[in-house]
Amino acid sequence: MRRTPFRSFDVVRIDAGARTHRAEAVALEEPLEIRVAGDTFAVTMRTPGNDRELALGLLFAEGVISSTDDVSAIAHCGRTGDAAREGTIDVTPSPGARLALPDDLPGRRGTLTTSACGVCGRQSIDDLVARLTPLPTGPALPASALARAVASLADDQPLFAETGGCHAAALITFSGVRAAGFEDVGRHNAVDKVVGAMLLARRVPLAEHVLAVSGRTSFEVVQKAALAGIPVVAGVSAPSSLAVELAVRAGVTLAGFVRGQGFNVYARAERIR
Repeated sequence: MRRTPFRSFDVVRIDAGARTHRAEAVALEEPLEIRVAGDTFAVTMRTPGNDRELALGLLFAEGVISSTDDVSAIAHCGRTGDAAREGTIDVTPSPGARLALPDDLPGRRGTLTTSACGVCGRQSIDDLVARLTPLPTGPALPASALARAVASLADDQPLFAETGGCHAAALITFSGVRAAGFEDVGRHNAVDKVVGAMLLARRVPLAEHVLAVSGRTSFEVVQKAALAGIPVVAGVSAPSSLAVELAVRAGVTLAGFVRGQGFNVYARAERIR
């Protein structure tokens, strides 16, 4: 049975000097230990749910796997019904698969990736950029289609509607078809879940798709999109400076402040007509 992705807390509401007591829903944030062949790869803080997609998307973004052909199984550890079972997931490599695992993997237990940072613990930004191949220009996307893609995020935010405390990422084709959408307390987790779902569907690389994200567009969001071959990233809020610089280098069209029919294009505006 799938858990409710939020908890209810008793809060004191103060409004114009008046105090009232009421119950408020708060989005869950819990650790997930991701193991590869039994060894801990990372511990990430996330909203429980779609952990398979999250683990696959993270391993793909980190360059550990190149497709689901590298994976023979992925499952939570422990007995069904065990309360702690959802806290650990193990990825079993396929026979003969050559995974790009760090040399210190057996000693990495406790390495934490928070729900706010997707590149914590990386030795340098250049390590990330070196793995990217600039995307070809490809076909152009109508400005109205980009605006609709971001507007469609509302369809993938039931947890935000309940709590006001999580991010969303959605993947929409240039023709307007929704391919995937997920929520999480971490924006990069939501993107990993989207990419992981597409890996399971064997649809990566993702040409002629828009990645729409709620909130700020960070470096790691653009990095994950570029690695998955997604040519357009659009956010409700502003991008960071590193996100813009990476988008230029990676050939990714980056739009921000997409609200209604207006938006800023920070990189590769030639894809928008």
